[in-house]
Amino acid sequence: MIKKRLPPLNWLRSFEAAARHRNFTLAAAELNMTQATISQQIKGLESQLGCALFIRLPRGLELTDAARAYIPGVRESIEKLSVVTDEVFGKERSHTLTVRSNLVFFNTWLAPRLADFRHNYPDIDLRFTSNIWLDSVNKEADIEIRYGKGMWPDLISDRLTWDQLIPVCSPRVLDPDHISRNTSPPATAEELAEHTLLHVIGYEEGWGHWLKKLGHHSIDASQGIHFDSLITAMEMAVQGHGIALSRTSIASALLASGKLIKPFEAGVATEEAFFIAIPSNKPIQRHVQAFRSWVIHQGQNARY
Repeated sequence: MIKKRLPPLNWLRSFEAAARHRNFTLAAAELNMTQATISQQIKGLESQLGCALFIRLPRGLELTDAARAYIPGVRESIEKLSVVTDEVFGKERSHTLTVRSNLVFFNTWLAPRLADFRHNYPDIDLRFTSNIWLDSVNKEADIEIRYGKGMWPDLISDRLTWDQLIPVCSPRVLDPDHISRNTSPPATAEELAEHTLLHVIGYEEGWGHWLKKLGHHSIDASQGIHFDSLITAMEMAVQGHGIALSRTSIASALLASGKLIKPFEAGVATEEAFFIAIPSNKPIQRHVQAFRSWVIHQGQNARY
């Protein structure tokens, strides 16, 4: 069976507008075209379909029987295409901001503050995607929030956090030798050897770094459970599965809620941090600069 080739979308739009207005001139004004262009496209559509769509009258147009049968399907298809385009790409793409964010930073730091941004910039639509570790610039994102030392090719970055590395755990942790039994959190760094350490792959400043800085060379820094994201390690700490090494900016809300505690006071200043980054080879649009300035201001007011 040979399928009839679909007409060009602009021809169908011209047909729909002309059928609605019963007038080529009004259809042309709506679509920002000339009357001659509308007429030419309708003739092309009629030629491809092999039948007339309009009866030309002295004071307007009348739809043929074929056109009356065709127009409902054309109109429904155009409306559906318009809806899905808005859902996927936004009604005003120039005002849609795509932010690719480190997931734990989004959940614990950024999300609780977003109501303020949305209140101050109601005309900017937001789209968020997540990352864990990445080495290349994401071309679809207007802004990225990354963890590291702020030195990435083709990106301009601004530091958002000034953290301390701190051990955190549940008020009652699971005994690693008897998983079903709870035990008390470590009271000193030396007692970490008796507990499960929760590691995050990709952080340069992990347990080995922290233990070395504080001179605890006898503790095995490799033992424990390893994860590919800090958010997973933090949840495991909340559930009592071990001791996580967190950043103060990330742990603050969980510490305030009592879900996590600092079993002892021992912090190490970080060189790594969360940064907001934008491509260096693109002009900075107004909505991008608005979000960037807002996030930087939030970071400056939330130093831990």
